[in-house]
Amino acid sequence: MNRSTTSMHRAFATLLCSLSLGACVIETGEKGDDNGSATRRCAGDNGSLELPPGFCATIFAEDLGKARHITVSPGGIVFVATADSGVIALRDDDDDGVADHQSSFGDAGGNGIAWYEGYLYFAQDEQIVRWALEDDEMTPNDDAEIVVSGLVATGDHMNKSIAIANDGALLVNIGSATNACQLENREPGSLGIDPCPELAIRAGIWRFVPGELPRVASDGEHYASGIRNAVALAIEPLTGALVTVSNGRDQLYENWPELYSAADDLRLPSEELRVVEQGADYGWPYCYHDPDLGRMLLAPEYGGDGLIMDRCADVVAPEQVFGAHWAPLGMHFYGGRMFPSRYRGGAFVAFHGSRFAPNATGELPGYSVVFVPFDGGEPTGDHETFATDFAGSARPLPDEAEHRPVGLAEAPDGSLYIGDDHGGRIWRVYYDEGTTP
Repeated sequence: MNRSTTSMHRAFATLLCSLSLGACVIETGEKGDDNGSATRRCAGDNGSLELPPGFCATIFAEDLGKARHITVSPGGIVFVATADSGVIALRDDDDDGVADHQSSFGDAGGNGIAWYEGYLYFAQDEQIVRWALEDDEMTPNDDAEIVVSGLVATGDHMNKSIAIANDGALLVNIGSATNACQLENREPGSLGIDPCPELAIRAGIWRFVPGELPRVASDGEHYASGIRNAVALAIEPLTGALVTVSNGRDQLYENWPELYSAADDLRLPSEELRVVEQGADYGWPYCYHDPDLGRMLLAPEYGGDGLIMDRCADVVAPEQVFGAHWAPLGMHFYGGRMFPSRYRGGAFVAFHGSRFAPNATGELPGYSVVFVPFDGGEPTGDHETFATDFAGSARPLPDEAEHRPVGLAEAPDGSLYIGDDHGGRIWRVYYDEGTTP
């Protein structure tokens, strides 16, 4: 069967799947060709997700609790960090897109998780631990080894996110304790503390070099400062740079109604994507980004009025911005060959969704996975929506949403895992053309 005929058959299969009310099957390769002959049983409605043409999704696993970040071993084992019960390991034996085996380990919940050179790293609130595992092993034989202990875990942002650099260094996000470093956190009219004492120990990225373990928090190098809470972070594959998408501040209108309107609060500030430079200061709590003006502005806690830049004039604007309060929580750079070539090297970002109720058009801000094209290690152009309809058709308040995306990871075959911490579901997203050259 030639390639064009195969493509027509696959396209027809995809159409049938899109019309199906139940599960459907897409044959993604002919026996004997380079693509293999795996059969993927995509849900008829893609497990409630809306995806671009040519993509489909299975429900890989569900009822996992508060599933946060995800990583995958070279042997295809999916490891899920849960906020309340340690790590869940999942394995798909027959490659049908649905997990066949599940196990769990660990004595405390956490957020960040990463695989590196035979070790599974898990970020709990106060420490980073790791287990030695074979590529295809689901559960460790030994107790966890402490990598870094004594991380600060109080206040507004206690969860830790991690990324491992190409040289093996561990990069840890330590979020701020407050919204804007006020004398009285989140209180109307309360001024900001200047200088903000939090910046010495949090609201930034810390780097821990490989070496003798365990380390303590004070061993870390202060890699970058002024980042309120970069839960979404990943290593850009071409340059090895750390890229973050951080959660911007809240309550401009609630705390400063004489300066900002309720409409301003819906659009301010931007969620910021940054290619992080070592030693840089990105402005929090003194500065925030206004997407309409396209620049960093002085925060009202420090004398700002919604227009002046003042000390923020020297803070570099983010490389790309997203809607206010979308809550970016996960990021993954795509390196596979299953999706069309334009996705290769770009970043998927998971947005947990806004704290606000639906707007006048019924839209819930956030609650999506977007794709950000990269070229030469830098983001190019605007982002595009990749997966939506996590919250459900009723457009509820955030706590009533069916699903809220967090974790992103890639399978060895190039399919994409998306997880949520509200419904405890993980999807596996495929492209119907299978492996592309």
